[in-house]
Amino acid sequence: MFIMVDEMKKRGEGWGGVHWKVESERGNDEVSEDPELVYLDGPEEREHERKMATIILVCQLRSFQELGLRGSSYLLLTAITSKGSLLASGENIISHVFFLFIFWCLSRMAKASVDARTKGGFSFDLYQRNEMLLKKGLQLPKFRKTGTTIVGLVFQDGVILGADTRATEGPIVADKNCEKIHYIAPNIYCCGAGTAADTEAVTDMISSQLQLHRYATGRESRVVTALTLLKSHLFGYQGHVSAALVLGGVDVTGPHLHTVYPHGSADTLPFATMGSGSLAAMAVFESKFREGLTKDEGIKLVSEAICSGIFNDLGSGSNVDVCVITKGQTEYLRNHQLPNPRTYTSTRGYNFTKGHTEVLTTKVTPLKSKKQAAEVDAMEE
Repeated sequence: MFIMVDEMKKRGEGWGGVHWKVESERGNDEVSEDPELVYLDGPEEREHERKMATIILVCQLRSFQELGLRGSSYLLLTAITSKGSLLASGENIISHVFFLFIFWCLSRMAKASVDARTKGGFSFDLYQRNEMLLKKGLQLPKFRKTGTTIVGLVFQDGVILGADTRATEGPIVADKNCEKIHYIAPNIYCCGAGTAADTEAVTDMISSQLQLHRYATGRESRVVTALTLLKSHLFGYQGHVSAALVLGGVDVTGPHLHTVYPHGSADTLPFATMGSGSLAAMAVFESKFREGLTKDEGIKLVSEAICSGIFNDLGSGSNVDVCVITKGQTEYLRNHQLPNPRTYTSTRGYNFTKGHTEVLTTKVTPLKSKKQAAEVDAMEE
């Protein structure tokens, strides 16, 4: 049986050290040093010519630059054939085409494996690790529950935003009269719910970017520009920046009201509520909101929605802040309503008798006025 491999030897750079090994099914094999011709003969070969024979071609490739690989490698190519096959016969053209086709397929596969890059998307590689840690008793960090009621609606002349003024730290009321309506631009304001530091930092950053944009263009900022900046920033952090926002403003295209969630999604609505007291506030809006509200009606409805959140949500409380944005004018009504006044104060005040706090040492340093040096005109001297 003769196998011609003269076309398989590539002349030039990249191939070398090629040797061929032909192995029959019974184990008889001879190795020819001549890479141009492999000849197999034996007393028992004739009896098994009709049986299947395995031809193993081992090519030692010192350089695989054409295949996209690096360094020396070994390629094992196996073909199963029989006597009636054109590969084992004397017809060299078909055998050459067959081997070239297999080499081409392997080169494509090798190059594809080398050129493969990590694709984008979500990765769940750490899922099994997290499950193992949970089984061992490790508790993953939990989100801190925050309390806020923020609302917004569109009326006939612009947008009205509203918020409560209670800042909580777990079960503790950290601030009774904080500001939750943040400045974005002269015609754009934003209510923030979530972590106070995150809402402050995000709104200040977007406000700074819009200020630079106005300097560069000389034009009024648009609400959609602020919305795009907020969404892009929050989406990049995948919800780890705890800022839920109600964005409202009036620009050349009219009044706009949007809600922005911590993960970067957004809605455009005629009225919106967010925060832990949003359900109570939404109940007021859904029952009393209508198109074409006047300014006074809108302020009254926003105040009622905020009061609903204050009285039905423990995380919301204290006072009501309102911001009215119209074309060319913004009115910020700080502490517009005080639904939770302090009803009891001690008439005696706070009196502490002497001796409750021991004074260890007393030192009095009198203040001396500095003498002003007389100013002398050097030109007169």
